[in-house]
Amino acid sequence: MTRAVAPMVSEAGYILPLKWNDDADLEPLSSYLEELSRWLPVLVVDGSPPHVFAAHARSFPRAVRHCRPRNLDCANGKVAGVLTGVQLMEREYLVIADDDVRYTREALERAVALLAEADVVRPQNYFPAPLPWHARWDTARTLVNRAFGSDYPGTLVLRRSTFQAAGGYSGNVLFENLELLRTIRAAGGREIRADDLFVPRVPCSGLHFRRQRVRQAYDDFAQPGRLAAELALLPALLMCLRKPAGLAALAAAGILVAESGRRRSHGARVFSADAALWAPLWVVERAFCVWLAAGWRLRGGIPYGGTRLRTAGHSLRRLRRMRAGTSQRRTPGARPPLS
Repeated sequence: MTRAVAPMVSEAGYILPLKWNDDADLEPLSSYLEELSRWLPVLVVDGSPPHVFAAHARSFPRAVRHCRPRNLDCANGKVAGVLTGVQLMEREYLVIADDDVRYTREALERAVALLAEADVVRPQNYFPAPLPWHARWDTARTLVNRAFGSDYPGTLVLRRSTFQAAGGYSGNVLFENLELLRTIRAAGGREIRADDLFVPRVPCSGLHFRRQRVRQAYDDFAQPGRLAAELALLPALLMCLRKPAGLAALAAAGILVAESGRRRSHGARVFSADAALWAPLWVVERAFCVWLAAGWRLRGGIPYGGTRLRTAGHSLRRLRRMRAGTSQRRTPGARPPLS
């Protein structure tokens, strides 16, 4: 698929699904939205409690459209925000980003331009310096992901027509970014993994970071090969406890893997030279957390937003089967239902 004219930022729209319980970071977000709104239309789909929503309405720039998510059947609130945003933002080129993502004009221009040859673009997030300890820790995860393929960022850029033709994506999965990417691919869309398109991200608090450890490990149930490899980490660590040389070799392997991810696609431009040294800590964390995630799986799913989500994400094969079955059942020209 080749499209002759690269789209411009002014032709795109920006969708920010939001749900906050407090406004500790409201001023920086409002300043960012002020800058964004000079470049393209911005829509914030806000599922925050009423008093927080009202504070946002007072603080956000007038140029920013601010609304509630529609009453969609979604256990994952972010998906409800995205689906609402896509319905309301009548632009073909859409930038979907979490509240901690901070696009520059240059990054936006390149991300949108890549849609000339794609249906969805996957940029690369990074934490700009100075980094708190937990951002360094999480960067190690990013580097390992890059070593084995591509990272999963808090932002995607997509064609609205392709997304709508796919019928949206499931709102009852945990790993919603992966679900969206696979849904686009299942519908025949093309994904570009822009591993050298670096978009800054604001580090979360240390408390939020700690709360995310097991939940991130639960995402692996959408990636069976990776899940099997990570379940094997804890037995390997326990076997190495009797042999310090074995532990050292395992740590060295983690560092080498992360360093290869740091050097891929010009990653050394944004990831510090010592970033890979945090990889052994992340490996130990994941070795334990993936087993805790397996325990939640046996108990019916991981707690999320007052409910439990059992499904981390659907496989590409299953999404294609589901799409084929829906296409056979629905009338010509009708869109498949959002789930």
